[in-house]
Amino acid sequence: MASFNVYSTLVVLFLTCGAAMATKENDQIIKDNNCETKMGLPCVLEAFTSIFETGTISSKCCGEVVGLGKVCHSKLVKRTLENPLFKDLGPTRIIAKSIQTWNNCLALIDSPSPSA
Repeated sequence: MASFNVYSTLVVLFLTCGAAMATKENDQIIKDNNCETKMGLPCVLEAFTSIFETGTISSKCCGEVVGLGKVCHSKLVKRTLENPLFKDLGPTRIIAKSIQTWNNCLALIDSPSPSA
């Protein structure tokens, strides 16, 4: 019985440390790339609504998302999912919506604009 308790404690410790390390790694990448300063608040809210709720993102804000860069986009979404306030959102669905938003914005920004 004692070995089970030691094993359980080690598993919990490993999982906790792994989550803390992932959070610190995300935070460091976000800080190193100045991710939090690359988008204006209106576009941050549009992107958030598009990914975490039901909403659309304008072409202007798509430009800011693409300007943010894929690494920043991904790390900011992952950090948001680590927040206890968003623990019930279903990370698989959110990550899928995040990738979809990124791909849609990239396609919109890369497509040639129609001639007037």
